[in-house]
Amino acid sequence: MRVLETIEDLRAWRECISGTLGFVPTMGYLHEGHLALVRRARVENDHLAVSIFVNPRQFGPNEDLARYPRDIARDLALLEEIGVDVVFVPTVDEMYPPGFTTTVDVGSLGERLEGEMRPGHFRGVATVVARLLHVFRATRAYFGQKDAQQVAVVRRMVEDLALPVEIVAVPTVRDFDGLALSSRNIYLSAEERAAALAIPRGLARALSVFEAGEHDAERLRRIVRDSCGMEQLIRVDYVSVADAGSLVELILVDRAAVLLVAAWVGRTRLIDNVALSM
Repeated sequence: MRVLETIEDLRAWRECISGTLGFVPTMGYLHEGHLALVRRARVENDHLAVSIFVNPRQFGPNEDLARYPRDIARDLALLEEIGVDVVFVPTVDEMYPPGFTTTVDVGSLGERLEGEMRPGHFRGVATVVARLLHVFRATRAYFGQKDAQQVAVVRRMVEDLALPVEIVAVPTVRDFDGLALSSRNIYLSAEERAAALAIPRGLARALSVFEAGEHDAERLRRIVRDSCGMEQLIRVDYVSVADAGSLVELILVDRAAVLLVAAWVGRTRLIDNVALSM
């Protein structure tokens, strides 16, 4: 496994390979959710590359950029075990050299939900992903469905800019207790962890009710809100039932949709979602 730090070296490596290339962009501190993406990419491609870059442009001024968990040595060991060919670990200056001013804005899709709660977040996501996709020239790029809005934003960007890459969304990986895996779960105390389970419980209950025939969006939202409301440590930012592609809020689930929730558990903000398939 090669570890590269510059775009110049990465491009040189890319010129030397043929066949399909799978690419998994990450911010590191890898867990089984990330590794599920890597393993799938390993199976589906001739070559496999992973990036580790904590992107400052997708963090707000009062967010957790400084304390975001990092363990590059552990990450590299995990990736080597799976058989990754190249890991790209650029510095901030490598990704955003002096004079860098270009950004990618996906419009209203990036302004809803997470975009409303975290202004500029998806501009930062789209900009870094576009830059990485351009440099890697991957056949397929893999993203976790846990970040459903991010998947929608990246798909929209790839389609709008006619980027020659297939975006593959991999199902959410959950811990033994149902909590969606996230690098930020490490912030949770034991008490907060127990309280956080109200989020997947609410989503699972709403999904069960939907599959039994309930398609009224507000009733589905209320199930999740009520579940979270039973825990004093949880403060909900939003519960949404939205069109799976546009993320426009729905009154009635009459098409492919997604039920999304974002909530604070103590000082830790978690997101989760389930697909509502017709």
